[in-house]
Amino acid sequence: MLDVVLAPRGPLRTGTDVPGRVALRQGGSAATTARWLARLGARSTLVCAIGRDPEGRALVAVLQAEGVRVRATRVTGERTGRIGVLVAPVGERSFVADRAAADRLAPADLAAPTFRADLLHLPAYSLLGEPLGWAGRRAIELARGTGALVSLDLSSVGPLLAAGRQAAARLVRDAAPDVLFATRVEAEAILGRRDLDALRELAGIVVIKQGRSGATILAGPRDAPNTFDVATTPIDAADTTGAGDAFDAGFLAAWLAADADVRNRPATLRRAVLAAHRAAARQLASVPRELPLG
Repeated sequence: MLDVVLAPRGPLRTGTDVPGRVALRQGGSAATTARWLARLGARSTLVCAIGRDPEGRALVAVLQAEGVRVRATRVTGERTGRIGVLVAPVGERSFVADRAAADRLAPADLAAPTFRADLLHLPAYSLLGEPLGWAGRRAIELARGTGALVSLDLSSVGPLLAAGRQAAARLVRDAAPDVLFATRVEAEAILGRRDLDALRELAGIVVIKQGRSGATILAGPRDAPNTFDVATTPIDAADTTGAGDAFDAGFLAAWLAADADVRNRPATLRRAVLAAHRAAARQLASVPRELPLG
């Protein structure tokens, strides 16, 4: 996805313009997670759909330069997806999604050998709509068929709850992720209540991202739970875009590096969260690069 970032220096004023910065950047939750996995030493492949346009070519080139293997379906008649990111002066973000070609990925576009991996990671977007939702579910089937683990990030409340809370919970339950990532807002939205313990029914490991407050881990069954918090050093950032995706990559890279028989132990999970915090901090501290077009 192409991120079109609008960062006004002050409050917007209806009917006129205000000074600020407009930037074109590499975006997309899955793409950013794949990029950070590669930066952290993992071999990552991004499976996606783009338009036959300069934006799509530029996005693929940026990821390949970072070491990501890209399996992109180029969709005729659709432009590469775009996200308008409005960054308020206090750092809060709002989004306008024009997903276009990104939603046109279909099950027939998936090559089985691509999914011979240790883990398949999906943002919830990949399970929504048609044909993309069908492709996401087919990807899980292909990955599970080779013994891969599955992780899922709830990504955004609006799209997730578009068909209602029960449909959202069913979507996650059917995916049966080994690891589920969610912000506290997303977790409470899908449950309809503040008791987050019920998330254990949806995944073996639940990682609740709480921004400046760190993260909470829910692991183990409800009759023998492991629940603990992992603090982080708060960082003041003008734009937090991509930090959650970097967090996912940091956790997954560290978690997968551990031996399988100790992955679910509290010490291993704690180290994985600390690695996630470090990756998110690097994302927040980095100077965003303009996407080179042409």
